[in-house]
Amino acid sequence: MDLQLPLWFEIGSLVVLTLILIADLLIILKRPHIPSTRESTLWVVFYVTLALIFAVLMWVFAGGEYAGQFVAGWLTEYSLSIDNLFVFVLIMSQFSVPRRYQQEVLMVGIIIALVLRGLFILAGAAIIEQFSWVFYIFGAFLVWTAIRQAFPGGDHDDDVKQENFVVRTLRRFIDISDHYDGAKIRTVVGGKKMWTPMIIVFVSIGVTDLLFAIDSIPAIFGITQSAFIVFTANIFALMGLRQLYFLLGDLLDRLRYLHYGIAFILAFIGLKLVFHAMHVNELPFINGGEHIEWAPEISTWMSLGVIVVAMTVATVASLVASARDKRAAGVTDAAAAVADEKGTPPTVEPPADADR
Repeated sequence: MDLQLPLWFEIGSLVVLTLILIADLLIILKRPHIPSTRESTLWVVFYVTLALIFAVLMWVFAGGEYAGQFVAGWLTEYSLSIDNLFVFVLIMSQFSVPRRYQQEVLMVGIIIALVLRGLFILAGAAIIEQFSWVFYIFGAFLVWTAIRQAFPGGDHDDDVKQENFVVRTLRRFIDISDHYDGAKIRTVVGGKKMWTPMIIVFVSIGVTDLLFAIDSIPAIFGITQSAFIVFTANIFALMGLRQLYFLLGDLLDRLRYLHYGIAFILAFIGLKLVFHAMHVNELPFINGGEHIEWAPEISTWMSLGVIVVAMTVATVASLVASARDKRAAGVTDAAAAVADEKGTPPTVEPPADADR
């Protein structure tokens, strides 16, 4: 399904978005710093507002259906990008990246992600145009990814293991110093040129981006088959991700149920892809190569509703659970303080099955 958009709008949009990303990168290179909460908030609001303005322009030039596809795709990629931040936090912590230079690392990661996703989008669009049965594969893959996301000890742990393997391999072939030299990737130690640990961080970020691209591109193709919408939705999802990293901060640890919301979205889109594959079926060993007419076609607006509800429920449930734990910890600390003042041990309720 191709967009009926003026060519000048498509080209103009990509040029403007590229200029914004370049300006963002130049700001970081000129003044590396730790952004304040206010600065991060303003940038995130700016990028979200920009995405909504773009959606309105899509509505004006192409109609509500395509605008809805963009918003649904953008929200899906945005939620997956937030999940990506968890791994970025692990990488920054694992390699002790100075906080002042984390902005540059994140910006490099975003650029790598855009390049990788652009390649995946071009390949995916070409495959879909030639082979409609690929929707069966995309759908099954997303359902499998959803199951992996939903169970603890899965996604993020696997990503870190992959990175550790890459890092060990990298160290065998190149000389890497033990200390950072600002944001440089090359330095001189004892008169010898060496790579700094920053190169390991960039490689780890790149591996992470590759893994997430494999998950996210089939997901958005489940919402729209327009390469233009897919690419712009990815750009808008990644723009502001750097500021979001600093804005959320410790809040990321409190979003304990976020992976369930993402898993539900991926499973839903996976099933939607399978239904679409059935609807346009051409495989001779399924229904004799005929289309399966009774297979439901899930609308863009229903998809958008499911995505919004899933992320809202996961976020609210996470914050409620975190607040409950914080109150419980406060009560325990208060009881311990009172007991300490009285010189008596705090009363601890016995387990319910203590007398069994």
